[in-house]
Amino acid sequence: MGQKSGGQLLVEALEQHGAERVFCVPGESYLAVLDALHDASIPITVCRQEGGAAMMADTYGRLTGKPGICMVTRGPGATNAAAGVHVAMQDSTPMILFIGQIERGMREREAFQEVDYRQMFGGMAKWVAEIDHADRMPEFISRAYHVATSGRPGPVVLALPEDMLVEMADVSQPDPWRQVETHPGLTVMADLQKRLWAAERPMAILGGSRWSAEAVAGFARFAERFSLPVACSFRRQSLFDNLHPNYAGDVGIGINPKLLARVKSSDLVLLVGGRLSEMPSQSYTLLDIPQPSQQLVHVHPDAEELGRVYRPSLAIHASPTAFCKAAEGLQPPNVLTNTGQSDEAHAEYRDWSEARPQVPGTLQMSGVMDWIEGNVPDDTIFTNGAGNFATWVHRFHRFRKYGTQSAPTSGSMGYGLPAAVAAKLTFPEREVICFAGDGCIQMSIQEFGTACQENAAIIVVVVDNGMYGTIRMHQEREYPGRPSATKLVNPDFAALARSYGAHAETVIETAEFGPAFERARASGKPALLHLKLDPEAITPAATLSQIRAAAEEKFKS
Repeated sequence: MGQKSGGQLLVEALEQHGAERVFCVPGESYLAVLDALHDASIPITVCRQEGGAAMMADTYGRLTGKPGICMVTRGPGATNAAAGVHVAMQDSTPMILFIGQIERGMREREAFQEVDYRQMFGGMAKWVAEIDHADRMPEFISRAYHVATSGRPGPVVLALPEDMLVEMADVSQPDPWRQVETHPGLTVMADLQKRLWAAERPMAILGGSRWSAEAVAGFARFAERFSLPVACSFRRQSLFDNLHPNYAGDVGIGINPKLLARVKSSDLVLLVGGRLSEMPSQSYTLLDIPQPSQQLVHVHPDAEELGRVYRPSLAIHASPTAFCKAAEGLQPPNVLTNTGQSDEAHAEYRDWSEARPQVPGTLQMSGVMDWIEGNVPDDTIFTNGAGNFATWVHRFHRFRKYGTQSAPTSGSMGYGLPAAVAAKLTFPEREVICFAGDGCIQMSIQEFGTACQENAAIIVVVVDNGMYGTIRMHQEREYPGRPSATKLVNPDFAALARSYGAHAETVIETAEFGPAFERARASGKPALLHLKLDPEAITPAATLSQIRAAAEEKFKS
């Protein structure tokens, strides 16, 4: 073995546990780690801002199930990265954030950029620690991998005192990390089978993390046998083939009213992997709290989530992957009482997603989505941040395969672009499309430089309506005719992208989109398509003027 520095031991541990990439913004506080990475097998992606680096690590974690690795410097570097840590926590994504830290002998003096990271991240991460001794590096890294991935996955934050990283130690590495599965018992699965036999209007909602392509396929076979309508939770639409005859739609923002009524009128809801938090639960109105009026069978890998908000009729402590294997063994009754319900639910979804609303202006987003649906492969990865623009993707794109969606359930703006970079670096053979609003993209536009440096040939679709559209929509609903702090004066996004060396075009009319996309694809470079959308076209369902008029009428009465 021999003596090695703390920085060398950290990188050696990452190699031992199978780390495939490090996303970072370099800093003097962890130079010893950067030096050790010089000779390592792990590629480094140099990002422009720590929030973008953390969001890239989050995307890697959600698409692979393995911890995304992010490294940032102390103080401002850590505070910037907090945005990505928050996403990882709310979205149950495995991630490990390493932060350079002041020397151990300088603590409690408010040294340069000193922060107590246990206090700062204590309510935002699964585990926060500071590694005080180089010889404990293998122990801490092994624990970080297991904590980040076990139970409900999430972020781990490890602070690295600068002097510890140059401290020498002679210590061996443990065996590589392995996923810890939680399997359902035979008794609870037999109970579930009885409940399904007795239910007249059952349905399933899939969400959370800890899934796999095999688990998704297994659940589809289970749903087919029980004629079970299956919905996906907010921004988890790739957990079930959207064109499968059992698919009922997504339980999220702007839910199909018929799906909302179906969930409320069901007599058994099988919730697998998700938490049914604020967005999918329609602000906690979908199910009664704490005791739902219908039977709730809640499957979750973390025991602390079972009964935390909703008291389930049957709690199943299991990961989605293990549960789906067990569900394959359940048998339907000789005669299904809910025959035809899945077909009916899927027909309602098709009607909802196949509608093509016309909005003001020469650019019709329904036409853009039509072209995309007919011209991109089923394994294309879609990323987005937060904003009304995302409604077009959520409602009108059909996710066909597992692992084709990376979008924050936490509603974080700026997520889509760094997510697209990480997705393309992780799966270079697949097409990656990022949707972003003009407000959303400007929170992380600098990561276009990262895409160009890495030659990550993503295609970014910027939907520009000159404002923070979601906030403006809410203003018109609550304070009609009184917009405030939502107007944006934007750059020429296509010109900005070209300045990075990317391919870029501006799209003003619907017919221009398809040819522009084809040229972007053929360029083989990072590309940006700047779509000019009429400000009135705020949602597929209503214009700004219609929303304002409805609000004014409501306040009059």
